Parts: sequence; structure tokens; C-alpha cells
Amino acid sequence: MYHLSTVIITIFAFLLTMAMIFIRPKNMNEAIPATIGAIIVFLSGSVSLIDLFDISSKVTGAAITIIATIVMAIVLESFGFFSWTAALMLKLSKGSGIRLFWYTLLLCFLMTLFFNNDGSILITTPILILILNNLGLKNHQKIPFLLSGALIATASSAPIGVSNIVNLIALKIIGLDLYLQTEMMFIPGVLGLAFLSYLLYFIFRKDIPKNIPIHSYSIPLQKNKRYHPLRKNPENLFNQQKKLMIKMLVFVFIVRISLFIASFIGISVSLVAVLGSIILLLWRWVYLKVNPNDIFKKIPWHILIFAFSMYVIIYGLHNIGLTDLVITHFKPLVNDSLLHASLTMGMITAFLSNIFNNHPALMVATLSLTGMGLDPLIMKTVYLANIIGSDIGSLILPIGTLATLIWMHILNKNKIKITWLEYIKVTIVVIPLTLIFTLLCLYLWLLLVFVP
Repeated sequence: MYHLSTVIITIFAFLLTMAMIFIRPKNMNEAIPATIGAIIVFLSGSVSLIDLFDISSKVTGAAITIIATIVMAIVLESFGFFSWTAALMLKLSKGSGIRLFWYTLLLCFLMTLFFNNDGSILITTPILILILNNLGLKNHQKIPFLLSGALIATASSAPIGVSNIVNLIALKIIGLDLYLQTEMMFIPGVLGLAFLSYLLYFIFRKDIPKNIPIHSYSIPLQKNKRYHPLRKNPENLFNQQKKLMIKMLVFVFIVRISLFIASFIGISVSLVAVLGSIILLLWRWVYLKVNPNDIFKKIPWHILIFAFSMYVIIYGLHNIGLTDLVITHFKPLVNDSLLHASLTMGMITAFLSNIFNNHPALMVATLSLTGMGLDPLIMKTVYLANIIGSDIGSLILPIGTLATLIWMHILNKNKIKITWLEYIKVTIVVIPLTLIFTLLCLYLWLLLVFVP
């Protein structure tokens, strides 16, 4: 048992950290309050040195994997991928706003699968802003594309564990390999995303411009050693880059597939991700003559610090008895049936995510799960339901995920206004329906394929 002062200080550190992350005074990086909170928790005595080593073993591999995929995104940007993709989407839309809407959702889905949810927001939001500004759309006409894209980009981390750092950490705790997690989750996750996409289209169908100006090649392609923006024939420039972009995307796809193969045969997933990013860096060095040293300035190292610090805080809450409370109150419901296990924990994690952010919510839910002594199939079901609640159910409020916080920050920087009310008017309808639909799909899929 911990002293009452230790319990109070740990809870205070958690509440202070979450408040500072949500408020973000002077655009403070979220790693700063997380680090301060973790130091307070450690000094309070609720987390020991041994606990810190245990946390490091769980967080480091996941964080390195995410950093490596972000490096790949940075390399793609160096080759002009953002502006090339913007031009491609305008070309494929053929003057149809509805077609552009669906291509927007497809882009956001693919970028999350190729990279991760935070990286997808960092890639797709600037691309969409570039397109929408180029088209001269009014603010209310931009909302269907930007908001729908952000929701799909964030929710798309549900089908595969490698697309979200907190998913990877939870995967490590449960002891589930990446291959099996994807086998159990990919179909329900994709069905949930398709359902969400159609709900978003139904809500925004009147706001999406039916026709858009065709400026397919008026977007400047990014400057680099081999290409210069807006030569006399921009279509030739676009086609000139096409082969290179396809080669790079194929390589990234091979790296992503290699992560699953590595997980299946017991090779370090983070090692494969790092090797992939190193090869891309060398490719850029040879092709563009850009020294890899610049990547160290561009990597968001704060992700490592944020993930580690948040886990220290949650571990402190775990040690003072928070997870014991969750186990006591919810184990009977979870043990009742596969359906109850899926719906109950998915909704609880979604609720906690919208109040506390999905990082701590999923960590609490996962730590609680390990102490319930559940049947292996039910434990895996509850874990996957937690992922759905964390990655999809967390999107009702903008503070539910780090990705949506980053998204709103990017919009503010570009003077695009989407208020909380405008956000919630959409999410309060589409997210609960999608959450329940996806949890039911998970239950039916596991019943069909994995129950003897």
C-alpha cells in the first residue's frame, strides 16, 4: 500500500499533465507537460527505478518503429511527394468535387497504413490545404474535406497495430504478435472505416461542391536538385516525377509488409523499420545529394519523450490501484460473453479516451486487461475492442487523440477555422454509430473465423 500523499501527488500529476496537454499554453509541445508529470510521479514514489526499466522495454521498440516511419515521410517530402500528390488528386478528380472527396478519404487511409496516424495527419493536412487553397474554396467548403480526412486518417490506425504508437505499446504488453493482431482486426477495422466514410459523405453531401475548377498542374511541384517547380510544361514535370514516386511508394509498401513478416518469424519489428528508413535516406543522398544529417533536426524526437513520460504517469496510477478498480468493476461484464467483452470495453475505452486522451486511456485499459485472468480468446477480443475504442471512439472530441490536436494546430497555423462546435456536430453523430458498428463487426468476425 502506498502512503496517502503518494496517491494524491500521483493523481494530481496526471490531472495537471492532461490539463496542460489540452490547453497547450503558447502552443507548448505536449512532451513538456508529460515530462513534468512523469518527474512528479517518479519523485512521489509510485514508480520505482525497476518500473522505469520495465517501461523502457515496452515503449522503446514501438517508439523507434514510429520514428522510422516518420523518417520515411520526411524523405518523401524531400522528393516533392506532397505537391506531386496534390496535383495527382486534382488530375484524377476531373473537375468533380465528389470524386475529390472520395480520393481525399482514400489518400488519408493509405497514408496511415503506409506510415502512422500522426504522420498521416502531418502529410495529408498540408496536401489538402494546398489543394483547397488552390481551388479557391470558401472556409465552409473546405470543412468536408479537412474534417473527413482527419477522422479517416486517425481512425485508419485501427486495422493494423503498426500505424499507432499506443497500439504498438499495448501489443507488447498483451504479448500478441503484429501478424495475428492484423488477421483478427483488419477486416472489422476496414468495414468500420467504410461505414464511417459513407456516414461522412451523407452528412456533407450538400456542402461538397459538385464541380471544381480544373487546375491540375497549377500547384508548384517541390524544388529539389533534379526538378525545378513550374517549368514551361508542368504536365511533363508531373509525368517526369511519376515513375520516381511510384518506385518510392512500392519500396515503402515492401517495408510495411516486411514488418508483418518480421513479427511472424520473431525478428525485431523496429529493426526492420529502421533498416527501411536508412535505405530511403541513402536513396535520397545518392539521388538528390542531400546529406542525411538534416534528418536529425526534422525527426519529432518529442514522440519518444511523450510516449515514455505518459507511460510513467499511467504506471504510477496502475501502482496506486486504478487498474484494480477497473478490474473489480468490469471483469464480471467482460467475462460474461464475447459480445459483452467487445461492446463493454470498447465503449469504456472510448469514453475514457474522450476525457483523458486515448494514450492514457488505452494504457489503463490494457494494464487492467492483463490483471483480469481472462480466457485467451476473450482477452484478445477485449484488447482489440480497446483498440477500436481508442482509435475510433476517441474522435468525438478534438482532445481525444494527439493526431486531432496536431490537426487543429496545423489548421490554426494556416488560418483555417473549424470550431469545436462544427467538429462535434459531425462527430457526435458519426463516431458512436461507427464505434458500435465496428465492435459488432469484430465480434462477428471472431465468431466466424476464430471460435472453434
